Amino acid sequence: MEKILVLDFGGQYNQLIARRVRDNNVYAEILPYTTPIEKIKENNYKGIIFTGGPNSVYDDNSPHYSSEILNLGIPVLGICYGCQLIAFMREGKVSSSPVSEYGKIEVTLNTDSLLFKDIPEKSAVWMSHTDYISQPPQGFKIIGTTDNCPCAAMENPEEKIYAVQFHPEVTHSRFGKEILRNFLYLVCRCSGDWIMDDFIERTVAELREKIGDKKVILGLSGGVDSSVAAALISRAVGKQLTCVFVDQGLMRKDEGDFVEKTFTSLFDMNFVRVNCQEHFLSKLKGVTDPEEKRKIIGTEFFNVFWNEIRRENDKGFFAQGTIYPDCIESGKGDADVIKTHHNKVKMPDDVEFEGLIEPLCDLFKDEVRAVGEKLGIPRELVWRQPFPGPGLGVRIIGEITAEKVKILQEADAVFRDEMAKSGYESELSQFFAVLPNVKTVGVMGDHRTYEHLIALRAVTTDNFMTADWAQIPYDLLARVSNRITNEVEHVSRVVYDITSKPPGTVEWE
Repeated sequence: MEKILVLDFGGQYNQLIARRVRDNNVYAEILPYTTPIEKIKENNYKGIIFTGGPNSVYDDNSPHYSSEILNLGIPVLGICYGCQLIAFMREGKVSSSPVSEYGKIEVTLNTDSLLFKDIPEKSAVWMSHTDYISQPPQGFKIIGTTDNCPCAAMENPEEKIYAVQFHPEVTHSRFGKEILRNFLYLVCRCSGDWIMDDFIERTVAELREKIGDKKVILGLSGGVDSSVAAALISRAVGKQLTCVFVDQGLMRKDEGDFVEKTFTSLFDMNFVRVNCQEHFLSKLKGVTDPEEKRKIIGTEFFNVFWNEIRRENDKGFFAQGTIYPDCIESGKGDADVIKTHHNKVKMPDDVEFEGLIEPLCDLFKDEVRAVGEKLGIPRELVWRQPFPGPGLGVRIIGEITAEKVKILQEADAVFRDEMAKSGYESELSQFFAVLPNVKTVGVMGDHRTYEHLIALRAVTTDNFMTADWAQIPYDLLARVSNRITNEVEHVSRVVYDITSKPPGTVEWE
């Protein structure tokens, strides 16, 4: 299988670059800039992409790499910081920009370059830089300029080294996907052999060979990732699979029942449900700090889950729905950690398995969804919205109580129901209700009330790295608000969050 290396220098778009490569049916993997060059040589990459990053290349503390990587004969594309790094490595000059460029900028391109074949001479690209290449290295030709950036792109076609100061991977760059495709197919000469049907057939065969006649235990959350993992393993070994579903009482309304019904009716497997809301709420009593709540929920899930596993375990295999971002987001490269990830958990020392099975560990979320659809999982489940690991625990600001969980479940159900009935849910990437732990004055009948406020959140996005607040029609918002205040007890006011990401995040905690 052909592979492209995305070498990460701390850029926030490292995963997006890899996704854009895979969109072209070419497999891409991300490695940190600390990866030894010997490992890169061993993997026979068809091409290498240097990511962006927040640093200045002339700072000694910035991430650098041996210039030997440019002499391997492997095509290289540098993006933003990666562009400047190529110039720096080849003894060009990188300086602080007299005028920084942020956002959409018009670029003028030399369309004689393979990188810009069949792309208009002028188009909009997404810039984000405070440094610039003031003098390209010897052997490099400038192939792109802007009003404030004299070297917005450069190339050394003889060595197949290309560099762009802008970000072709983001949707704001008008012809960015075409630029990446040109690099993959015209420069790297890829054939495009990364196909989902082949992935399923190959993975099922590998699972059968690895598992043999042993048992498999899977931690099932009811989310997309664990569901698709369950379907793949079930197709491979059927009743040898046992799925353990821990319902901590922090899911959406009726979601636990939905998960149980779905998996007991669709899949050939053993299904075990553990109901434990009271246990979780007792551990969360009095806790208000969001990170502490996350840790408690994660720890107690760990304890409850593994206690059940100890009862089920006969030393077969342990499986989980780990996907590729789970493997690269926690501590790889220099990108900031925004919040704790719950997906990668250490196995207890007293639990023994023959091995770990992670059939989705090479896939991004949308690739997982594509596999799910091809496996026959209902679209309602495959295209479920993202849901945080701690569940409603991070959508209830402050202390979590049974009453607050009930209020939020009911309000969220109304919101989801109205979006579904209107058909507007297909316009949204994610939407949900939040209980901000704020009470406000209201009037119901002839009585003054002092009840909870519900905040509604809805966003549109291509990748969740950036997101815009969704401009839901006013009449639809009005129906949602009216239903919540009339149907949900202890709610007297509804507000709508109009914050984009950045500066906000999609979730409130």
